[in-house]
Amino acid sequence: STVYDTNAQKVVHFYPDANNSAYGTAIVGTVSGSSISYGTPVVFESANTSWISSTYDSASSKVVVAYSDAGNSDYGTAAVGTVSGTSISFGTPVVFETSRPNYTTATFDSNNNKVVIAYQDSLNSNYGTVVVGTVSGTSISFGTPAVFNSGNTYYLALTFDSNANKVVLAYRNGNNGNAGTALVGTVSGSSISFGSAAVFQSSSSNYMTATFDSNSSKVFITYWRTGSSDGVVGTVSGTSISFGTPV
Repeated sequence: STVYDTNAQKVVHFYPDANNSAYGTAIVGTVSGSSISYGTPVVFESANTSWISSTYDSASSKVVVAYSDAGNSDYGTAAVGTVSGTSISFGTPVVFETSRPNYTTATFDSNNNKVVIAYQDSLNSNYGTVVVGTVSGTSISFGTPAVFNSGNTYYLALTFDSNANKVVLAYRNGNNGNAGTALVGTVSGSSISFGSAAVFQSSSSNYMTATFDSNSSKVFITYWRTGSSDGVVGTVSGTSISFGTPV
């Protein structure tokens, strides 16, 4: 997972290092012209680490990485990182889910200054689950995880619509023929609520990404379905989202 730190003007990559027992590792990159140079890799979790996702908290000027920690029963865990020069340091990791999260995705709500993490809860029938975090210093605290889809949920992707001040969550809904589905979320304090689900692809949809185009104030979701890689544009209105024709 890669994130851009706008305060430090650095790129941060997070990955499991296959040459070091798949330990969770981060490295800071500096872009200059059309090239990039790197500092020294830093371990943020000394255990096999998977389902890594990251986001940048612009309120605290910190990066946040969420992951599954095999060194602690595969619990969902997050750590706050501070970029300094070409290096990064981390606070103490914090557990946000006492089970293994899969398909983890994270975004930052800059209206409420909250980190939002969504994932498939493997110990709760693969239900889609979301949790809201608050960064303070080099730590992060979480509200209570909440289920947003009571069924098999895969290939999650989060983004924040800064025009509507809403979180948009895309996922494959096993309750509805694996259709590509999206929800609009409203953060309030340490919790989040969702509007009605909207289908953007009725056939099985996989490997999703989501981003927000601040120029057009639209959400853009990409995904793969049998025989095609598609993109679709979404428009948030209140707690709903509507879509154009996939391309």
